[in-house]
Amino acid sequence: MVSLVKIAFSIIFFAFFASSAASRVIELSDRFLDIHKEGQWLVMMYAPWCAHCKRLEPVWAHVAQYLYSSSVRVGRIDCTRFTNVAHTFKIRGFPTILFLKGDQQFIYDGDRTKDELVKFAMRLSGPTVQEITRTQSFDTIKNDRDLYFLYVGDKIGHLWDIYYKTADKYQQHAFFYQSHQDVVDNHAPVIKVPTIFVYKENLHYNFSINDDNDYDKINDTMQKWINSERFPTFPKVTRGNINQLFLTNKNLVLAVVEENAVEDISQDMIEFRDMVESVIKNKRHKYHDYFQFGWISNTELVNSIAMMEMTKPSLLVINTSTSHHHIPDDEPSKLTPQAIELFLEHIQNDTATRYGGNNVVVRFYRWWFETKMTLASMWKGNPILTMLLFGLPALFLSLIFYGICCPDILDAGDDDEEEEDESNDSSHMKKD
Repeated sequence: MVSLVKIAFSIIFFAFFASSAASRVIELSDRFLDIHKEGQWLVMMYAPWCAHCKRLEPVWAHVAQYLYSSSVRVGRIDCTRFTNVAHTFKIRGFPTILFLKGDQQFIYDGDRTKDELVKFAMRLSGPTVQEITRTQSFDTIKNDRDLYFLYVGDKIGHLWDIYYKTADKYQQHAFFYQSHQDVVDNHAPVIKVPTIFVYKENLHYNFSINDDNDYDKINDTMQKWINSERFPTFPKVTRGNINQLFLTNKNLVLAVVEENAVEDISQDMIEFRDMVESVIKNKRHKYHDYFQFGWISNTELVNSIAMMEMTKPSLLVINTSTSHHHIPDDEPSKLTPQAIELFLEHIQNDTATRYGGNNVVVRFYRWWFETKMTLASMWKGNPILTMLLFGLPALFLSLIFYGICCPDILDAGDDDEEEEDESNDSSHMKKD
């Protein structure tokens, strides 16, 4: 009896918590157009019939709960009811996630997880570059931020101007800070000021400057450096971040593995993934400027890129500039760090076999392959529904074509019957 009471209490508690979390989301209407420039807003534009929107709802409730005590207000708008809002913000698909502050508008295109959405909001809610004035703050920042950029020095000079401008461009993708050498203390290896670091994987990597006086060169170099370093050394690649990874213009080295429904990976897959990761971790100085490493478990995405059904585990290297891809000739089970390094050297020397690309023939083949895989997936998931979806339209079109093509035959049959009737009538008249 006591256990039943406890279970009932737990159910009531979790139901109340879920209801409380959901209530943090503000239901908005057309009036939002009058107030959207007041304060900071993280808004989901949705449609009730959208399956992706429904999957996002519980995540959105947790985001609202987490940001409730911050300056960011979290809301959502039914664009099928309030079409003026959808028209004003030029909404083309659902769900569309926007961060609004004043006249600025940012569209979120990353993974729809609570952590990533919260980071997106927190980055944009603060100043472009946040100043750190206390040494103790670095401990907190390192615990909260797995990756951030740090400028050490006074807010003057070419380097600071370029850093601030670049931070403004990439604010939605990374955290940017500024401090002084006496505040940084032992938290970063400062040799001279001004200097810039990126912090990730518990290490600091320095931005090197060859010519302090060439403004254009520093600007171009820093833009490329920050765009490249804003990713972890070995991230998980998904549909949400692969387009951003393509912007690095590096070769994307992917360890292709398989996850189950609860995102668990078998031991042999983990060992393969760790082996690929060891190449960039041990030879970062050699490969980092030319290759971005990562791992991927999205079967549909991998097969779409390779235009074939990839085995798992396997290795796939994508040229993000030309959309070509490379696959090693060796069996995945025979790949070693040395074999992978040799394979990467062939890619650098442009001697590795290339597949794919972006010409008309390849685009058509890719479309055909994706269509085939989609139909196969639909058939495997629900063959009866697939037959109804494609069988009924095919039957309807067949009837239309039949009706278009066969009237002559029907008319011919009618004419023959009329001629036969006339001949019979004439024969009767003769007999009479």
